Amino acid sequence: MKTMTCRQLGGPCELEHRGETADEVIKAQDRHLRDAERAGDAAHLPAREDMKGRWRHPKRSLGWYRDAKATFAALPES
Repeated sequence: MKTMTCRQLGGPCELEHRGETADEVIKAQDRHLRDAERAGDAAHLPAREDMKGRWRHPKRSLGWYRDAKATFAALPES
């Protein structure tokens, strides 16, 4: 199990997301950003828009995805 923060994934806060894989952590971040948007949290809106764009255009977003996976891989197990 590894941990990445919202900030490490491009968001504005230090909420921790835990997962066995980078994909689990990325999906947790997506849920967090969606929930923040629904709650009216304006600080998270830019990150939410970025995430929506990555889901809509995955080929264009491979650089971000590869970077997130590399960062995850380099983290120690928690």
